[in-house]
Amino acid sequence: MVSFGTKSETLEYLSTVIVNAKIIPQIRLTVSEWINNSKKIISLVKEKNWIDLPLIVRSSSMSEDNSIHSLAGCFLSISNVIGENQICDAITKVIDSYKGLNLKDQVFIQPMLKKVRMSGVAFSKDPNSCGDYIVINYDDYTYTTDSVTSGKTNNLKTFYYYKHSKTVPNIDKNLLRVINLISELEALFSTDSLDIEFAFDDAYDLYLFQVRPLIVNLANETNKNKEFIYELRKKISQLNLRHPYLYGNKTIYGVMADWNPAEMIGIKPKPLALSLYKKIITDEIWAYQRNNYGYKNVIGFPLLIDFYGLPYIDLRISFNSFLPANLSKNLCEKLVDYYIDALIKHPNYHDKIEFKIVFSCYTFDTEKRLSKLLCKGFNKNECKELSESLQKLTNNIINGSNQLWKNDIKKIMELKDRRESIYNSNLDLISKIYWLLKDCSLYGALPFAGLARCGFIAIELLNSMVDNGILSQYEYQCFMKSLNTVSSNIRYDFNHISKQEFLNKYGHLRPGTYDILSSRYDENPELYFDWNTVSSKKNYDNANFELSSTQMTKIDKLLKAHNLNFNCTELFDFIKSSIEFREYSKFIFTHNLSDALSLFKQLSLENNFTAEDCSYANINCINELYSSSQNIRLTLANSINEGKKKYETTKQVILPSLIVNCDDVLAFHVPMSEPNFITQKSVISKIESINNSKQNLKNSILMIPNADPGYDWIFLHDIAGFITMYGGINSHMAIRAGELGIPAVIGAGETLYNKWSTANILKIDCANKQVTIIR
Repeated sequence: MVSFGTKSETLEYLSTVIVNAKIIPQIRLTVSEWINNSKKIISLVKEKNWIDLPLIVRSSSMSEDNSIHSLAGCFLSISNVIGENQICDAITKVIDSYKGLNLKDQVFIQPMLKKVRMSGVAFSKDPNSCGDYIVINYDDYTYTTDSVTSGKTNNLKTFYYYKHSKTVPNIDKNLLRVINLISELEALFSTDSLDIEFAFDDAYDLYLFQVRPLIVNLANETNKNKEFIYELRKKISQLNLRHPYLYGNKTIYGVMADWNPAEMIGIKPKPLALSLYKKIITDEIWAYQRNNYGYKNVIGFPLLIDFYGLPYIDLRISFNSFLPANLSKNLCEKLVDYYIDALIKHPNYHDKIEFKIVFSCYTFDTEKRLSKLLCKGFNKNECKELSESLQKLTNNIINGSNQLWKNDIKKIMELKDRRESIYNSNLDLISKIYWLLKDCSLYGALPFAGLARCGFIAIELLNSMVDNGILSQYEYQCFMKSLNTVSSNIRYDFNHISKQEFLNKYGHLRPGTYDILSSRYDENPELYFDWNTVSSKKNYDNANFELSSTQMTKIDKLLKAHNLNFNCTELFDFIKSSIEFREYSKFIFTHNLSDALSLFKQLSLENNFTAEDCSYANINCINELYSSSQNIRLTLANSINEGKKKYETTKQVILPSLIVNCDDVLAFHVPMSEPNFITQKSVISKIESINNSKQNLKNSILMIPNADPGYDWIFLHDIAGFITMYGGINSHMAIRAGELGIPAVIGAGETLYNKWSTANILKIDCANKQVTIIR
């Protein structure tokens, strides 16, 4: 077993024993040696003929790279040092960076590696979860050695490799060499917690720059089941087989497609949040309502599959559900296979499948989009069949005799009275929770699912009017800002009604709608609002939007030419109502959900369980308690304990955001997402986390991992903009940003989000679709 010395000592020893990498020669000196005889050090450099070479002078303090703390980046290393004067100056600066005189501290000098092709940092376990993954963050774009550690580029790639893989998937040979190097170092140091820096030169020789203990949070260490990834791999392989009731030869899974669980509950939700989302929406309601609106019947297929607690959308089921109900079987089969192949080819579209992949309604540019299918194996008759089916479906939704979307508006209005009747009744806690959630599904999520579909269609129609030159981007933004939504009402009411009235109206909202650990507005109002900021000077009126007579005439002609059976006025009534009531229906049905969560917390507290305990329960335990005479405390305890046990595995699992085949669970790259930019504005500002004090949010760009409408409170703090890790172009936060004219980046993805989060000041340029790190 090898013991760690200083950075320099460790590298010197390894240079004599490792076989999977090279180590650049070095000259090491102590602070004492430099003070007492600096000329000797310079002589050593000259003896090695390094004096005119580009060198790097590196820190090697006694206090860094040990088992207690790494102090990574705390001390200076100075690169591209040439000549005696620069060497002396660099050594002095490195020693000064130690901020305390320890004569035993070291500095070492090495020649710079020439013609770097790839460089990076690798961990021998995931530093966040302590999961058994080798994590490699690398740059093969800038050809520098410090791009990963310095944060100088956005062109970084992140690769995960499951350490207990029995077979090596088809991965890049250079990444495999880094994996082999880590395995060798783990054996030498007898530890599975290492942090290394490496680079390849233009001959693709691998060099080790540094190895140190990886400092991890021991609280994340768990008893690990080394076989669970292979059990998951088998499950995915089974689910990928053909199904007699589904079109498509295979499936893929995504965390941000369709009902976007990553945005709504996160990628590792607690069991209660996960079970609620399944129960209320993705098990049945979503499919029932989509079928009502004229799409294929996939009732019985759960849209969301969880892989050890990580929620994924089954894209084959999703794509089947977007097929118009009257399409022929052969065309359905071809379309689903085409959709799946298109998403595999363009994985950055997986949070925007309704806009980039599927044909789910008819718009003014549908014929143009369908023409592209002719070079994808479709013929003219198939394109015509799909076009006519989409026309019929769109006509029925917008102006059909059944008036589906208008009936859904009536149903959501009924839910408010039903909620109050249940909540104020003499029913016991279990019965109240049961019926609040039952109504939440049938009178809330069901109409919301319909209105959400209408909202997508509305946005597609608006976008097609922009593409056809009927509306400008400015007019599009004006229309969005003219909408009367929950968000605009919150902003107005905050400044025009009393605190108590405001909380009575909006108090049920909570960031993390399905998260019992997230406080409601009325539970902790001072956390979200600064009541001293109320100002009557601000203009909260919505923007004016009015079509010209020329525009209305053009639209009416287009509608007639495309066989759409409604006029311009009816179209814009549908668009406006769909977007507004989509937001309002979410606001109403989440009141039921929020009250149910509060009552569930109360029930648990009465049985000596904490709110944290509650988060591990499965909501199905309420069904058991309502429909039987089981012991309440024992039933809750069993559900909570089972949830805690399962969540230990959830914490270990790391999976790609898009699973294309079963081997993706063993090795994968984190994709560079294509973010959604909202508005055409540009802003430069400091960044803040929403975990910080609310007083710091003004004029800031907020970093929000996943944001649902419960985060509406942020818009009362005069923020400059915001960035979310997850979310789609038609998500609730995207709608709010467009309505309020706030520059936002929605669904940046893990890689870019983490990169931008390290900055102090960012520039968001929505028009050019760019985010730039200023400082």
